[in-house]
Amino acid sequence: MSEEPVGGDLSRLRQLNASAVLRELRGDQPLTLTELSKRTGLSRASTEDVARDLLGRGWLAEVAPASGSVGRPARRYRFNAGAGRLLGVDIGGHKALALATDLEGKVLNQTRITVDPEAGRRERLAVMDRCVAKALAGAGVEAGQIWSTGVATTGLVDGSGKVMLSDSLPEWSGVDLAAHVRRLVPGPVRVENDCKLAALAETWHGVARYAKDVVFLLAGLRTGAGLIIDGKLHRGFANWSGEIGALPAAGWLRAPEHLTNWLEGTAASSPSPSAPVEFETVFIAARTGDQGAVQAVRDYVRDLAVGASALVLTLDPQLVVIGGGFSRSADVMVEPLRRELDRWCLRTPEIRVSAFADEGVALGAVRLALDEVEATIRTGLRP
Repeated sequence: MSEEPVGGDLSRLRQLNASAVLRELRGDQPLTLTELSKRTGLSRASTEDVARDLLGRGWLAEVAPASGSVGRPARRYRFNAGAGRLLGVDIGGHKALALATDLEGKVLNQTRITVDPEAGRRERLAVMDRCVAKALAGAGVEAGQIWSTGVATTGLVDGSGKVMLSDSLPEWSGVDLAAHVRRLVPGPVRVENDCKLAALAETWHGVARYAKDVVFLLAGLRTGAGLIIDGKLHRGFANWSGEIGALPAAGWLRAPEHLTNWLEGTAASSPSPSAPVEFETVFIAARTGDQGAVQAVRDYVRDLAVGASALVLTLDPQLVVIGGGFSRSADVMVEPLRRELDRWCLRTPEIRVSAFADEGVALGAVRLALDEVEATIRTGLRP
């Protein structure tokens, strides 16, 4: 890291130095000034100046000397994950899920409340409000302690946090989610599509954290995709990337019908299955060898693979990650999907299964909130 101001922009240089120090301290053991200086390439004097500033702003904490030290022990520093709190919210068709975390993303409380898939705008927002309130109370966190909030939703979202289009949730198009959540908690609120945030969670703490190019498939009551290109979430010009399911020929619109048809032909579900737990019945039956269920899963995967193959051929990713509610049953999906990709793709990437199931979206919302907090360092603003 250069310590020479460029164009006299000393303030910008300090911000870059602060970012470098924080980057080295995130998720690592406490470090001394000498160790920080070596890792960042800054002089010891600059490192000490940055550490003093970050201590005053609450980003760092000084660690007590190790026991048994001889002579005057060197001061050690760690990232102060407890300086503030983050909130991640996933509001979907069947649930609201809220995570209250520290600044490292460690979950302090997780609250889930089911919602009627036919619920209108007012009822769904009321469920989300209750979910957020319970998560904060369960974590012992006051609303004023929330530094930043990330919100995930189905549908297309614009840069202001408003849902531009949602064809799966009643009365959801046009909802200004960012403005609504700001009534609940202070601080910045960012809103993003759920598939994109699930992909972000995988590259943060999931199975794709060492991959730079990833196609994430959200397999559940809806099918969607999130794209990671060169290690970054790809949004596209108008934030519509990954919406290949809008193309009927991709097969994603009809894919769940194969599972629904099997359920309706058995006594295993209600006449119109809609809850995730009901669809799980198909995968359980396929796992035990029921030929009708096996065929239903194969037909589902065959349609899933059409859109997935188009994305693989376009992006040539290192990984394809299966997430979403159906990923709990990915053991009966992975091999059929690999065979289908082998049919259509010039190179079939590695296929991995998310460990987050349907909780990855909310975790991605936390990562989105953390991105906003980290941006305060780059811009020199206080949290």
